[in-house]
Amino acid sequence: MKKMILLLAAFSASSSWAQPRLPKDYYWQKLDNGLEVVVIENHKVPLATIEIAVKNGAYTEGPEYSGLSHLFEHMFFKANKDYPDQEKFLKRTQELGAIWNGTTGDERVNYYFTFDRDSLEAGLNFMNAAIRYPIYREEDMQKERPVVDGEFQRAESDPGFLLYFEMGKRVWGDLFTRKNAIGDHDIINSATPAKMMVIKDKYYLPNNSILVICGDVVPQQAFALAKKIYGDWKPSEWDPQVKYPIPEFQPIAKTDYFIKESTIAKNPQIILAWHGPDTRNDSAATIAADVFSKVLSLNSSKWQQALRDKGLATSADVFYQTNKYVGPIGIFITPIPGKLKECYAEVMNQLKHWSDADYFSDAELTKAKAGLKREQIRRNEKPSSLASQLTYNWASTSLDYMTDYFNAMDKVTRADIQRYIGKYITGKPYIAGMIINKEMNDQYKPGEYFKN
Repeated sequence: MKKMILLLAAFSASSSWAQPRLPKDYYWQKLDNGLEVVVIENHKVPLATIEIAVKNGAYTEGPEYSGLSHLFEHMFFKANKDYPDQEKFLKRTQELGAIWNGTTGDERVNYYFTFDRDSLEAGLNFMNAAIRYPIYREEDMQKERPVVDGEFQRAESDPGFLLYFEMGKRVWGDLFTRKNAIGDHDIINSATPAKMMVIKDKYYLPNNSILVICGDVVPQQAFALAKKIYGDWKPSEWDPQVKYPIPEFQPIAKTDYFIKESTIAKNPQIILAWHGPDTRNDSAATIAADVFSKVLSLNSSKWQQALRDKGLATSADVFYQTNKYVGPIGIFITPIPGKLKECYAEVMNQLKHWSDADYFSDAELTKAKAGLKREQIRRNEKPSSLASQLTYNWASTSLDYMTDYFNAMDKVTRADIQRYIGKYITGKPYIAGMIINKEMNDQYKPGEYFKN
């Protein structure tokens, strides 16, 4: 009877929160401090991956903090209470045989370690010290600021990045920093330990984080370790997403064009961008956007045949990024230089027909859905990637959205895609940009036709 009472108490505690829908072999609990814990049981290889993700990133950054979520991510792998300098930190990763990294995006910062399954408890303790008890030393920051800024500088050697960066300023306006995870050179190079503490105190809280334990693990043991090690992590008395609300992005006011000259642009590139759907307000359209983008990537699509097959462009990519706060829609074209004008004219012509009832066939719709499923199957072949897939959805969609995604995708119809195109693209203001070197700009004179 005593055992039954304990089991009932445990069930009551774990079910006092709303349980999300999850795939097979995925298990969820929320600790009393608000930390969500997901265990993904996968015995393909004798390894375990632990990941902590935080709802932080570019979308939390005003101009004075632009890029500092990314710098904070780098500082995570420096000193902390248990390993007071980076040498000791790195030595411990070697002892654990760990592969480790972190990433910073628009709406999530995540950190992960992969190691032998027998090191699970040691690895969870190691992660705990880094996430809860970092030490921000000025000497460490002096070393890491140029590393982070160096990533920015390397990106600037890519003309595609320069075009995308310039586009972002126009697409997002005064809130550009909230869609620019790479940051600002001056802000990065002048960052202080005090600013790191501001980020930690605002966002690095159990009630703004998720812990994922994935791999060759036993769920009951994994949950017990999570509670033992992270259960006393003190939460805030507020929801950071409520106390520090994300301002709403203002719609693009009018269609605008720009041409950027650059000596590193060996070939011209064109980008067009719209504000697309987000998961807060129109989650159905986010799935239709994925399907339509995949349709357009098919070699059989009218889009690819009109641009690549006819020799007008070497690439003609359409993308949509699923976000909680306005997902961007974009077209990225690399025209054949001598056919720049014809290529641009055909892009505009194809856009006029995207909403046509016969723009794509039923067979192409079916093939696109099958292609998205194959991509997911390939991603799932690597167990250590499952945690990052889950935390992206936790931050930008929801765990229910992740679980239900392919069932919802199977139900996407031509009418759903036409609704998405009509609501977000056809007749809507957009920003169009081109990057080109001076010689080609003088020769092909795109300014005469690349405009409203």
